[in-house]
Amino acid sequence: MENIIVRVAKEDDSKYSQEIVDEMASSAKARGTGIAKRTPEYVSGKMKEGKGVIALTEGGQWVGFCYIESWGHEKFVANSGLIVSPSFRGRGVAKAIKFTAFRLSRKKFPGAKIFGLTTGLQVMKINHELGYSPVPFSELTDDDEFWKGCQSCVNFPTLTAKNRKNCLCTGMLYDPEWEIETGPKDWNKLYEKAKFAEKNVFVEFDEN
Repeated sequence: MENIIVRVAKEDDSKYSQEIVDEMASSAKARGTGIAKRTPEYVSGKMKEGKGVIALTEGGQWVGFCYIESWGHEKFVANSGLIVSPSFRGRGVAKAIKFTAFRLSRKKFPGAKIFGLTTGLQVMKINHELGYSPVPFSELTDDDEFWKGCQSCVNFPTLTAKNRKNCLCTGMLYDPEWEIETGPKDWNKLYEKAKFAEKNVFVEFDEN
């Protein structure tokens, strides 16, 4: 079983952008749900800004991706566009990417609340492990530009009909203020519990 490396994406990873957006679209179609459509140029931009997380085999094959965006004058951060190549699913790659995107969000925007919208049970479970809580949409960003990203989703009419109060997605939120009581996360313990190494998945993350 070939090793998979999960790390913050770099500008050189832009060569994978088309493959990433193609799989995002294909996966959304297969699920019958929508996601905010992104162009290869958009994904490449996230990589150049150091706001993407990528998973690759040691041989250089693309495995998975996710990116982060700030909203509401950096009061909120969303981890978006999580996708894993079908041939590599079931190895904990999505969890490793989510963990890394969460750490990247905390590093780049330490005071921001981290949130997401999802219909996926697996993503909800991962978010729960990271300390997210389900919340009404009113607790999420009110930045119109974020919600415009939902226009390409098949459920957008439902969202607008309900005045953005709810939709088929579940809103989940992590507030860094909660760490005052819980303390910072023990990443070594979380990685050990996730058993990434047993699945030949390795996370590289520079705290500096």
